[in-house]
Amino acid sequence: MGPLEGIRVIEMAGIGPGPFCAMMLSDLGAEVIRLDRLSLKGSGERANVLSRGRRSLAVDLKTEQGVAIALEMIDQADALVEGFRPGVMERLGLGPEICLERNPRLVYGRMTGWGQHGPLAKAAGHDINYISIGGALGAMGHADRPPPPPLNLIGDFGGGAMYLLCGILAALVERRQSGRGQVIDAAMTDGTASLLSPFYGLLAMGMWTTERHSNRLDGGAPFYGSYECADGKYISIGSLEPQFYALLLEKAGIDDLRFELQYARENWPEMREKLTAIFLRKTRGQWCELMEGTDVCFAPVLDLAEAPKHPHNKARETFVDYAGVLQPAPAPRFSRTPGEIQSAAARVGEHSEQVLADWGFSAERIARLQAEGAI
Repeated sequence: MGPLEGIRVIEMAGIGPGPFCAMMLSDLGAEVIRLDRLSLKGSGERANVLSRGRRSLAVDLKTEQGVAIALEMIDQADALVEGFRPGVMERLGLGPEICLERNPRLVYGRMTGWGQHGPLAKAAGHDINYISIGGALGAMGHADRPPPPPLNLIGDFGGGAMYLLCGILAALVERRQSGRGQVIDAAMTDGTASLLSPFYGLLAMGMWTTERHSNRLDGGAPFYGSYECADGKYISIGSLEPQFYALLLEKAGIDDLRFELQYARENWPEMREKLTAIFLRKTRGQWCELMEGTDVCFAPVLDLAEAPKHPHNKARETFVDYAGVLQPAPAPRFSRTPGEIQSAAARVGEHSEQVLADWGFSAERIARLQAEGAI
């Protein structure tokens, strides 16, 4: 099992970043039990990779019995993950004050878009909104058109789930010294701003401009971006350093004085125009034969179906077939305690009786809770 073997986690069913964090905890070896809404019993898809690795307990948290079940399980947990709007867990009777009073060692992880406080805290929102106010979305795309949504990788998963995961793991480490848990307020707006730390530094040093598509890493530089090939497919180059840039010019057959001054911004539009024409002369496969594996800093731009077939991904087993579903393997990798996919996605309520039995509930009580409609 993974490095978190022996850690017990309660996940309050939600969408997006909360489940992603719970998936990561499970991949790392933790036992994660998802508390699902009883009204959704039987729903769910085995192919839902985001829900892999956890067992499901369907419980009615609008009943006293349901809340009592949740509290008794939280009493035994090391961590809790919830992604409701601020105040929802408190109204359910499962807020951090109650839970930490009963289980002082609990790490209580809260995942929201805007955070637990602030003018926008209780407003609805999605990834695209959260990455807007920190400056991330405004730094992406072309200057002459609206910024494009960069999937929901930055807010939901990068600035959200991974910061919640970091917070939970850090709190678990600190607990070994203090013996006490604490509350983690993980806001996607905070996480997104944190991800932008290097760019705020570049801005302060006069090495970055707020104009989109005019910087080294936002597509403005002709030597860092994507280009179309003769077959309509794309390649990417990232020849930032002078030695890599020189190799790019060599491989592309460029002998042009305008390319000698790599960082002369006034030449970038003409340089990009010429590179665009050059890359259109060959197919993506031909450019791969010429540049892939060299220090040009080159890669083909692959879609979701192509990526698992790439030789590098195949060699590292970056993608695996689990229960008939092709999906990314657990990451990162550990030398002694490798993570693993514990199970396919569970249907809502699939493990209710088994989970309660494993967590110390008697058969008689489980039967009574079923009869009362609490589970």
